[in-house]
Amino acid sequence: MASLLLAVIYLAFISLGLPDSLLGAGWPVMHAFLGVPLSYGGIVTMIISFGTVTSSLLSERLTRKLGTRYVTLLSVLCMVFALFGFSFATRLWMLCLLAIPYGLGAGSVDAALNNYVALHYTSRHMSWLHCFWGVGAIISPYVMSMALTRATWQTGYRAVGGIQLFIAAVLLVTMPLWRVHQPTGQAQPGGKLLGLRGALKIRGVPQLLLGFCGYCALESTCILWTASYLIAARGVSPERAAAFASLYFIGITAGRFLSGFVSNRLGDRTMIRLGTGILFLGVVLLLFPGLPEIVALAACVILGLGSAPVYPSIIHATPSNFGPENSQAIIGVQMASAYMGSTFAPPLFGFLSQRLGLHLLPVYVGLFAVLMIWMVERAFHLARND
Repeated sequence: MASLLLAVIYLAFISLGLPDSLLGAGWPVMHAFLGVPLSYGGIVTMIISFGTVTSSLLSERLTRKLGTRYVTLLSVLCMVFALFGFSFATRLWMLCLLAIPYGLGAGSVDAALNNYVALHYTSRHMSWLHCFWGVGAIISPYVMSMALTRATWQTGYRAVGGIQLFIAAVLLVTMPLWRVHQPTGQAQPGGKLLGLRGALKIRGVPQLLLGFCGYCALESTCILWTASYLIAARGVSPERAAAFASLYFIGITAGRFLSGFVSNRLGDRTMIRLGTGILFLGVVLLLFPGLPEIVALAACVILGLGSAPVYPSIIHATPSNFGPENSQAIIGVQMASAYMGSTFAPPLFGFLSQRLGLHLLPVYVGLFAVLMIWMVERAFHLARND
Protein backbone atom coordinates (compact mmCIF):
# COMPACT_ATOMS: atom_id res chain seq x y z
CA MET A 1 0.00 0.00 0.00
CA ALA A 2 2.82 2.41 0.84
CA SER A 3 4.43 1.76 -2.56
CA LEU A 4 1.14 2.32 -4.37
CA LEU A 5 0.64 5.58 -2.48
CA LEU A 6 4.15 6.63 -3.47
CA ALA A 7 3.26 6.08 -7.12
CA VAL A 8 0.21 8.32 -6.65
CA ILE A 9 2.41 11.00 -5.06
CA TYR A 10 4.83 10.78 -7.99
CA LEU A 11 1.86 11.26 -10.33
CA ALA A 12 0.76 14.30 -8.31
CA PHE A 13 4.24 15.80 -8.68
CA ILE A 14 4.08 15.31 -12.45
CA SER A 15 0.90 17.41 -12.26
CA LEU A 16 2.85 20.08 -10.37
CA GLY A 17 5.50 20.24 -13.10
CA LEU A 18 3.09 20.30 -16.04
CA PRO A 19 2.00 23.96 -15.80
CA ASP A 20 5.44 25.33 -14.87
CA SER A 21 6.87 25.50 -18.39
CA LEU A 22 3.60 25.79 -20.33
CA LEU A 23 3.25 29.57 -20.29
CA GLY A 24 6.80 30.09 -21.51
CA ALA A 25 6.24 27.66 -24.39
CA GLY A 26 2.97 29.27 -25.48
CA TRP A 27 3.52 32.96 -24.73
CA PRO A 28 5.27 33.90 -28.04
CA VAL A 29 1.95 33.12 -29.76
CA MET A 30 -0.39 34.02 -26.90
CA HIS A 31 0.77 37.62 -26.57
CA ALA A 32 0.04 38.28 -30.28
CA PHE A 33 -3.44 36.76 -29.93
CA LEU A 34 -4.13 38.92 -26.86
CA GLY A 35 -2.69 42.02 -28.52
CA VAL A 36 -0.18 42.81 -25.77
CA PRO A 37 3.64 43.24 -25.78
CA LEU A 38 5.84 40.19 -25.29
CA SER A 39 7.11 41.61 -21.99
CA TYR A 40 3.61 41.41 -20.45
CA GLY A 41 4.21 37.71 -19.85
CA GLY A 42 6.18 38.84 -16.83
CA ILE A 43 3.01 40.29 -15.31
CA VAL A 44 1.27 36.92 -15.48
CA THR A 45 4.23 35.02 -14.05
CA MET A 46 4.58 37.53 -11.20
CA ILE A 47 0.93 37.01 -10.22
CA ILE A 48 1.40 33.23 -10.35
CA SER A 49 4.49 33.57 -8.15
CA PHE A 50 2.64 35.78 -5.67
CA GLY A 51 -0.14 33.18 -5.39
CA THR A 52 2.42 30.42 -4.95
CA VAL A 53 4.25 32.28 -2.17
CA THR A 54 0.94 33.01 -0.42
CA SER A 55 -0.29 29.42 -0.49
CA SER A 56 3.14 28.15 0.60
CA LEU A 57 2.97 30.33 3.69
CA LEU A 58 -0.57 29.08 4.37
CA SER A 59 0.32 25.43 3.82
CA GLU A 60 0.74 24.62 7.51
CA ARG A 61 -2.76 25.91 8.31
CA LEU A 62 -4.35 24.20 5.30
CA THR A 63 -2.61 20.86 5.85
CA ARG A 64 -3.56 20.76 9.53
CA LYS A 65 -7.17 21.52 8.73
CA LEU A 66 -7.68 19.36 5.63
CA GLY A 67 -4.83 16.83 5.60
CA THR A 68 -2.30 16.26 2.83
CA ARG A 69 -4.59 14.19 0.63
CA TYR A 70 -7.33 16.82 0.43
CA VAL A 71 -4.86 19.67 -0.01
CA THR A 72 -3.32 17.74 -2.91
CA LEU A 73 -6.66 17.03 -4.57
CA LEU A 74 -7.98 20.58 -4.17
CA SER A 75 -4.71 22.05 -5.41
CA VAL A 76 -4.75 19.95 -8.58
CA LEU A 77 -8.39 20.94 -9.15
CA CYS A 78 -7.38 24.61 -8.79
CA MET A 79 -4.81 24.12 -11.51
CA VAL A 80 -7.36 22.30 -13.70
CA PHE A 81 -9.70 25.29 -13.38
CA ALA A 82 -6.91 27.74 -14.18
CA LEU A 83 -5.59 25.78 -17.18
CA PHE A 84 -9.01 25.43 -18.81
CA GLY A 85 -9.70 29.07 -17.95
CA PHE A 86 -6.50 30.14 -19.72
CA SER A 87 -7.71 28.36 -22.86
CA PHE A 88 -10.85 30.52 -22.98
CA ALA A 89 -9.17 33.83 -22.11
CA THR A 90 -9.40 36.58 -24.73
CA ARG A 91 -7.97 39.48 -22.68
CA LEU A 92 -4.88 39.91 -20.55
CA TRP A 93 -6.94 40.73 -17.45
CA MET A 94 -8.57 37.30 -17.72
CA LEU A 95 -5.17 35.62 -17.61
CA CYS A 96 -4.17 37.78 -14.65
CA LEU A 97 -7.34 36.79 -12.79
CA LEU A 98 -6.87 33.09 -13.56
CA ALA A 99 -3.19 33.30 -12.56
CA ILE A 100 -4.35 33.60 -8.93
CA PRO A 101 -5.76 30.02 -8.60
CA TYR A 102 -2.92 28.89 -10.87
CA GLY A 103 -0.36 30.00 -8.27
CA LEU A 104 -2.41 29.16 -5.17
CA GLY A 105 -2.79 25.55 -6.29
CA ALA A 106 0.90 25.09 -7.08
CA GLY A 107 2.25 26.40 -3.78
CA SER A 108 0.07 24.46 -1.37
CA VAL A 109 0.52 21.07 -3.05
CA ASP A 110 4.27 21.61 -3.35
CA ALA A 111 4.71 22.26 0.37
CA ALA A 112 2.26 19.56 1.49
CA LEU A 113 3.73 16.75 -0.63
CA ASN A 114 7.33 17.69 0.11
CA ASN A 115 6.63 17.53 3.83
CA TYR A 116 4.72 14.25 3.52
CA VAL A 117 7.53 12.53 1.65
CA ALA A 118 10.17 13.99 4.00
CA LEU A 119 8.28 12.51 6.96
CA HIS A 120 7.35 9.10 5.60
CA TYR A 121 9.91 8.16 2.90
CA THR A 122 13.69 8.03 2.48
CA SER A 123 15.84 10.62 0.71
CA ARG A 124 15.91 8.31 -2.33
CA HIS A 125 12.22 8.85 -2.87
CA MET A 126 12.55 12.60 -2.33
CA SER A 127 15.08 12.72 -5.19
CA TRP A 128 12.82 10.71 -7.45
CA LEU A 129 9.83 12.84 -6.45
CA HIS A 130 11.55 15.93 -7.85
CA CYS A 131 12.67 13.94 -10.86
CA PHE A 132 8.99 13.37 -11.66
CA TRP A 133 8.39 17.11 -11.36
CA GLY A 134 10.98 17.44 -14.13
CA VAL A 135 9.10 14.88 -16.22
CA GLY A 136 5.97 17.02 -16.01
CA ALA A 137 7.88 20.20 -16.86
CA ILE A 138 9.47 18.50 -19.89
CA ILE A 139 6.17 17.07 -21.20
CA SER A 140 4.15 20.29 -21.33
CA PRO A 141 6.32 22.21 -23.87
CA TYR A 142 6.05 19.25 -26.23
CA VAL A 143 2.26 19.25 -25.78
CA MET A 144 2.16 22.97 -26.55
CA SER A 145 4.48 22.51 -29.53
CA MET A 146 2.18 19.86 -31.02
CA ALA A 147 -0.85 22.05 -30.35
CA LEU A 148 0.73 25.05 -32.08
CA THR A 149 1.69 22.86 -35.04
CA ARG A 150 -1.69 21.19 -35.47
CA ALA A 151 -4.18 23.53 -33.83
CA THR A 152 -3.90 26.53 -31.45
CA TRP A 153 -2.33 27.47 -28.12
CA GLN A 154 -5.78 27.08 -26.55
CA THR A 155 -5.69 23.39 -27.51
CA GLY A 156 -2.37 23.05 -25.69
CA TYR A 157 -3.84 24.40 -22.46
CA ARG A 158 -6.91 22.18 -22.79
CA ALA A 159 -4.75 19.12 -23.40
CA VAL A 160 -2.65 19.77 -20.30
CA GLY A 161 -5.82 20.62 -18.38
CA GLY A 162 -7.22 17.25 -19.44
CA ILE A 163 -4.10 15.47 -18.15
CA GLN A 164 -4.48 17.32 -14.86
CA LEU A 165 -8.15 16.35 -14.67
CA PHE A 166 -7.19 12.70 -15.12
CA ILE A 167 -4.62 13.02 -12.32
CA ALA A 168 -7.28 14.62 -10.09
CA ALA A 169 -9.57 11.65 -10.80
CA VAL A 170 -6.79 9.22 -9.81
CA LEU A 171 -6.23 11.19 -6.58
CA LEU A 172 -9.93 11.04 -5.79
CA VAL A 173 -10.17 7.28 -6.36
CA THR A 174 -7.04 6.57 -4.31
CA MET A 175 -8.01 8.66 -1.26
CA PRO A 176 -8.11 5.61 1.09
CA LEU A 177 -4.42 4.89 0.37
CA TRP A 178 -3.36 7.89 2.44
CA ARG A 179 -4.40 6.09 5.62
CA VAL A 180 -1.42 3.75 5.27
CA HIS A 181 0.76 6.22 7.16
CA GLN A 182 -0.40 7.08 10.64
CA PRO A 183 0.85 10.33 12.22
CA THR A 184 4.23 9.79 13.87
CA GLY A 185 5.18 12.96 15.67
CA GLN A 186 4.28 15.53 13.04
CA ALA A 187 1.98 18.45 13.84
CA GLN A 188 -1.53 17.31 14.56
CA PRO A 189 -4.77 18.92 13.38
CA GLY A 190 -6.00 21.43 15.91
CA GLY A 191 -2.53 21.89 17.45
CA LYS A 192 -0.79 25.21 17.87
CA LEU A 193 0.34 26.78 14.61
CA LEU A 194 4.02 27.59 14.32
CA GLY A 195 3.58 30.13 11.53
CA LEU A 196 6.16 32.30 9.81
CA ARG A 197 7.18 34.18 12.95
CA GLY A 198 7.55 31.00 14.98
CA ALA A 199 9.57 29.32 12.24
CA LEU A 200 12.00 32.23 12.03
CA LYS A 201 12.67 31.99 15.77
CA ILE A 202 14.05 28.45 15.44
CA ARG A 203 17.85 28.33 15.33
CA GLY A 204 19.11 27.72 11.82
CA VAL A 205 15.85 28.42 9.98
CA PRO A 206 16.71 31.98 8.79
CA GLN A 207 20.04 30.71 7.45
CA LEU A 208 18.30 27.78 5.77
CA LEU A 209 15.83 30.11 4.06
CA LEU A 210 18.65 32.29 2.72
CA GLY A 211 20.48 29.24 1.43
CA PHE A 212 17.37 27.81 -0.18
CA CYS A 213 16.54 31.15 -1.76
CA GLY A 214 20.10 31.29 -3.13
CA TYR A 215 19.80 27.83 -4.66
CA CYS A 216 16.47 28.59 -6.37
CA ALA A 217 17.85 31.92 -7.64
CA LEU A 218 20.75 29.99 -9.18
CA GLU A 219 18.48 27.38 -10.76
CA SER A 220 15.98 29.80 -12.28
CA THR A 221 18.77 32.04 -13.62
CA CYS A 222 20.42 29.08 -15.36
CA ILE A 223 17.14 27.96 -16.91
CA LEU A 224 16.27 31.41 -18.29
CA TRP A 225 19.65 32.84 -19.33
CA THR A 226 21.89 29.94 -20.39
CA ALA A 227 20.92 30.07 -24.07
CA SER A 228 21.47 33.83 -24.25
CA TYR A 229 24.87 33.42 -22.55
CA LEU A 230 25.96 30.76 -25.05
CA ILE A 231 25.12 33.08 -27.94
CA ALA A 232 26.56 36.34 -26.60
CA ALA A 233 29.57 35.15 -24.60
CA ARG A 234 30.59 31.87 -26.22
CA GLY A 235 29.71 32.50 -29.87
CA VAL A 236 27.27 29.61 -30.19
CA SER A 237 24.80 30.07 -33.06
CA PRO A 238 21.22 30.94 -32.08
CA GLU A 239 19.97 27.71 -33.62
CA ARG A 240 22.38 25.56 -31.60
CA ALA A 241 21.80 27.58 -28.45
CA ALA A 242 18.05 27.07 -28.78
CA ALA A 243 18.54 23.35 -29.35
CA PHE A 244 20.78 23.05 -26.28
CA ALA A 245 18.82 25.43 -24.04
CA SER A 246 17.30 22.46 -22.24
CA LEU A 247 20.68 20.89 -21.36
CA TYR A 248 20.61 22.30 -17.83
CA PHE A 249 17.06 21.08 -17.34
CA ILE A 250 17.89 17.63 -18.70
CA GLY A 251 20.93 17.50 -16.41
CA ILE A 252 18.90 18.35 -13.33
CA THR A 253 16.18 15.80 -14.11
CA ALA A 254 18.65 13.00 -14.90
CA GLY A 255 20.73 13.97 -11.87
CA ARG A 256 17.78 13.62 -9.53
CA PHE A 257 17.04 10.19 -10.94
CA LEU A 258 20.65 9.09 -10.42
CA SER A 259 20.81 10.71 -6.96
CA GLY A 260 18.06 8.40 -5.79
CA PHE A 261 20.42 5.42 -6.04
CA VAL A 262 23.05 6.86 -3.68
CA SER A 263 21.28 9.40 -1.45
CA ASN A 264 20.22 6.87 1.21
CA ARG A 265 23.82 5.72 1.63
CA LEU A 266 25.49 9.14 1.49
CA GLY A 267 22.94 11.19 3.44
CA ASP A 268 21.38 14.58 2.77
CA ARG A 269 24.29 16.77 3.88
CA THR A 270 26.84 14.86 1.81
CA MET A 271 24.56 15.00 -1.23
CA ILE A 272 24.31 18.79 -0.88
CA ARG A 273 28.10 19.10 -0.64
CA LEU A 274 28.62 16.76 -3.59
CA GLY A 275 26.11 18.66 -5.71
CA THR A 276 27.72 21.99 -4.81
CA GLY A 277 31.15 20.70 -5.82
CA ILE A 278 29.81 19.64 -9.22
CA LEU A 279 28.06 23.02 -9.53
CA PHE A 280 31.34 24.87 -9.04
CA LEU A 281 32.96 22.67 -11.71
CA GLY A 282 30.25 23.75 -14.17
CA VAL A 283 30.74 27.40 -13.22
CA VAL A 284 34.51 27.16 -13.81
CA LEU A 285 34.01 25.54 -17.23
CA LEU A 286 31.67 28.37 -18.24
CA LEU A 287 33.99 31.03 -16.87
CA PHE A 288 36.82 30.61 -19.38
CA PRO A 289 35.79 31.80 -22.87
CA GLY A 290 38.75 30.25 -24.70
CA LEU A 291 37.57 26.67 -24.25
CA PRO A 292 35.85 24.81 -27.15
CA GLU A 293 32.11 25.13 -27.67
CA ILE A 294 31.52 21.53 -26.62
CA VAL A 295 32.97 22.35 -23.19
CA ALA A 296 30.42 25.13 -22.71
CA LEU A 297 27.61 22.79 -23.68
CA ALA A 298 28.95 20.12 -21.31
CA ALA A 299 29.13 22.76 -18.57
CA CYS A 300 25.37 23.30 -18.88
CA VAL A 301 24.76 19.61 -18.22
CA ILE A 302 27.25 19.64 -15.33
CA LEU A 303 25.46 22.62 -13.76
CA GLY A 304 22.22 20.65 -13.94
CA LEU A 305 23.79 17.53 -12.47
CA GLY A 306 25.23 19.58 -9.62
CA SER A 307 21.94 21.30 -8.92
CA ALA A 308 20.02 18.02 -8.90
CA PRO A 309 20.50 16.76 -5.31
CA VAL A 310 20.43 20.14 -3.53
CA TYR A 311 16.72 20.96 -3.47
CA PRO A 312 15.40 17.50 -2.49
CA SER A 313 18.17 16.97 0.09
CA ILE A 314 17.49 20.27 1.85
CA ILE A 315 13.77 19.46 2.01
CA HIS A 316 14.28 15.88 3.17
CA ALA A 317 16.60 16.95 5.99
CA THR A 318 14.07 19.43 7.43
CA PRO A 319 12.18 17.06 9.80
CA SER A 320 15.39 15.60 11.21
CA ASN A 321 16.99 19.03 11.62
CA PHE A 322 14.04 20.90 13.12
CA GLY A 323 11.60 18.22 14.29
CA PRO A 324 8.67 16.59 12.49
CA GLU A 325 6.21 18.71 14.47
CA ASN A 326 7.72 21.85 12.87
CA SER A 327 8.47 20.53 9.40
CA GLN A 328 5.22 21.49 7.63
CA ALA A 329 5.51 25.14 8.69
CA ILE A 330 9.22 25.32 7.87
CA ILE A 331 8.86 23.58 4.49
CA GLY A 332 6.02 25.97 3.63
CA VAL A 333 8.28 28.93 4.40
CA GLN A 334 11.08 27.24 2.43
CA MET A 335 8.78 27.02 -0.59
CA ALA A 336 7.96 30.71 -0.24
CA SER A 337 11.67 31.61 -0.06
CA ALA A 338 12.31 29.39 -3.09
CA TYR A 339 9.73 31.20 -5.18
CA MET A 340 11.06 34.58 -4.05
CA GLY A 341 14.52 33.62 -5.31
CA SER A 342 13.27 32.19 -8.59
CA THR A 343 11.02 35.21 -9.21
CA PHE A 344 13.48 38.05 -8.66
CA ALA A 345 16.95 36.67 -9.47
CA PRO A 346 16.50 36.21 -13.27
CA PRO A 347 15.15 39.77 -13.84
CA LEU A 348 17.98 41.13 -11.70
CA PHE A 349 20.51 39.37 -13.90
CA GLY A 350 18.77 40.77 -16.98
CA PHE A 351 19.15 44.27 -15.54
CA LEU A 352 22.82 43.71 -14.69
CA SER A 353 23.63 42.08 -18.04
CA GLN A 354 22.37 45.13 -19.93
CA ARG A 355 25.05 47.19 -18.21
CA LEU A 356 27.85 44.69 -17.64
CA GLY A 357 27.28 42.06 -20.32
CA LEU A 358 26.01 38.47 -20.44
CA HIS A 359 29.51 37.15 -19.74
CA LEU A 360 28.69 37.90 -16.08
CA LEU A 361 26.46 34.78 -15.87
CA PRO A 362 29.03 32.31 -14.38
CA VAL A 363 30.05 34.87 -11.73
CA TYR A 364 26.41 35.61 -10.87
CA VAL A 365 25.56 31.90 -10.61
CA GLY A 366 28.75 31.23 -8.64
CA LEU A 367 27.90 33.91 -6.06
CA PHE A 368 24.50 32.33 -5.45
CA ALA A 369 26.19 28.93 -5.12
CA VAL A 370 28.50 30.36 -2.45
CA LEU A 371 25.55 31.93 -0.61
CA MET A 372 23.66 28.64 -0.80
CA ILE A 373 26.34 26.33 0.58
CA TRP A 374 27.48 28.85 3.22
CA MET A 375 23.99 29.37 4.62
CA VAL A 376 22.92 25.71 4.36
CA GLU A 377 26.07 24.52 6.16
CA ARG A 378 25.48 27.14 8.84
CA ALA A 379 21.84 26.04 9.20
CA PHE A 380 22.80 22.38 9.58
CA HIS A 381 25.41 23.28 12.19
CA LEU A 382 22.99 25.40 14.25
CA ALA A 383 20.21 22.82 14.01
CA ARG A 384 22.43 19.93 15.10
CA ASN A 385 23.88 21.92 18.03
CA ASP A 386 20.60 23.38 19.29
